[in-house]
Amino acid sequence: MPTTKKRVRKIQRKKLEMRERLWGKVDPEKLWEGDADKPGWLLVPRAMPLILRIMDDLSNGKPVSAVYLDLWFRTFDNDAYVVTSKQQEMAFSAGFGGQRAVRTWKDRVKILADLGFVDVKAGPSGPISYVLIWNPYKVIKHHYESKTPGLQEAAYNALMERVIEIGASDLD
Repeated sequence: MPTTKKRVRKIQRKKLEMRERLWGKVDPEKLWEGDADKPGWLLVPRAMPLILRIMDDLSNGKPVSAVYLDLWFRTFDNDAYVVTSKQQEMAFSAGFGGQRAVRTWKDRVKILADLGFVDVKAGPSGPISYVLIWNPYKVIKHHYESKTPGLQEAAYNALMERVIEIGASDLD
């Protein structure tokens, strides 16, 4: 069922009513309220936690979700494109430190590429200078249809339920 603006407004009103019952009137300055049109904010799919979990399930014990999320957050206006000229910084942001930080980061980017979540191109920063981020819903659907080892049916079904709940149409 597609989400209509009227339905969204109704959901927002109900959530605000419950928030006010629990916390009273809250000073908006103290809340973390984002807007994709404001600098520093970005649109993120509501199903992202499940998408990240499935990525980690597929990566054979080498979690890739932190690397993927950092790449995603480095896009501009959701253009799905990243220049990786700051690989040390990117490795650190993804949770890797020490002498092998960049190597570990590169290994995880390669896993993401091998799984089809991203594509990489060589350039001035080496073999991973540019990254294109593919639609993760479509990549996960491909893995499900291909019966890729590691993709848990329960996680895929949870993603399907969430997609229906939020009205996303990427998997149609």
